[in-house]
Amino acid sequence: MRRLLIIRLFLKKTLLFGAALTCFFLLNGCCAPISYLPQDCVNRSGQTPTLQQKIAQMLIIGFRATELKGDEPIVRDICKYGIGGVILFDYDVILESYERSIVSPQQLFELTRTLHSYSGLPLLIAIDQEGGRVSRLKERYGFPPTVSAQYLGSANDLVLTRKYAESMAETLRLNGINVNFAPVVDLNINPDNPVIGGLERSFSADPAVVTAHAGVFVEAHKRNGIMTSLKHFPGHGSSNADSHKGLVDVTSTWTEKELEPYSALLSREDCKMVMTAHIFNSNLDPEYPATLSYATITGLLRNKLGFKGVVVSDDMQMGAITQNYSFDTAIEKAILAGVDILDVANEANYDPDAAPRTIELITSLVRKGVISEGRINESYQRIMELKRLMNEKKI
Repeated sequence: MRRLLIIRLFLKKTLLFGAALTCFFLLNGCCAPISYLPQDCVNRSGQTPTLQQKIAQMLIIGFRATELKGDEPIVRDICKYGIGGVILFDYDVILESYERSIVSPQQLFELTRTLHSYSGLPLLIAIDQEGGRVSRLKERYGFPPTVSAQYLGSANDLVLTRKYAESMAETLRLNGINVNFAPVVDLNINPDNPVIGGLERSFSADPAVVTAHAGVFVEAHKRNGIMTSLKHFPGHGSSNADSHKGLVDVTSTWTEKELEPYSALLSREDCKMVMTAHIFNSNLDPEYPATLSYATITGLLRNKLGFKGVVVSDDMQMGAITQNYSFDTAIEKAILAGVDILDVANEANYDPDAAPRTIELITSLVRKGVISEGRINESYQRIMELKRLMNEKKI
């Protein structure tokens, strides 16, 4: 009888321990059985990063999943390779369906919490939440309503802009998102522009109005601990075509006036990230579009305008790039031009192995001497400084 009681007690304690362990993993965003646990992830103990780990930090990857069980490619990308960030979408362009990564506030909170738990370093979780027609967190999913930049610029009431920007930034913060690829500081030079003016993404054609409202937008996000990114450098507002669909030439329509919002905003302490445009302007570079142009990114943005922060590319799978360059060439040229973070959104072309393939490609380019390791270190240090400021809430 005594032996039976001891056995029962042992089994009871074992079951309690197992339940407690299960709860621990659930509360920390883990679900058993999984391929990778948080403690398996790279860069958790402050060890010196390898070349591949530095390169991985230069990647933001898009993925398909509304919840994570641990065997998804994006979990491998974070845990095994240590990618720098992810980007979220609500609509899957290829499958022509919604619920790609966003269904509801509760679902999104659980998804981002799990993503953060997998990463050994602070993870950038990015989104395009501009307001109006370019909003991934839509009202029909249960998120607060937004309005377009054009609506706010037309009203030209900074109090109103602050109200909507605060609501947007708070929504991002409460749902675990820490990077907003916004505001658009393109000038609304061509109201019929299919990708800027036509979608009401620009505050105004007046640089002063754009600068004022974009500044309020950035401030509201900073108060909520959200990093913003000015876009699309050096200006997409005068174009007549959509760079998602093919190469866009603004040689005859672009003017230096489109740089004014950047000149005014980049001197601020809270503007630490700029997104490039896939536009071609022979007056700036007779050979390459902005994202691949050393003259535009390093020469104009860094040397002339004095930007010292992080340069992130627009999606490297957009038509302006893919129709004119191989993926390998585009990645090489973008890094040589001065891009720090490569956005591979997996939106127009879904590749579950985009991260390891890109890491292997860049590593090979470094080994061959095409890209110097010093160039990789420059980007890695900028990214780490950005993450340090975000972690210390100094953005």
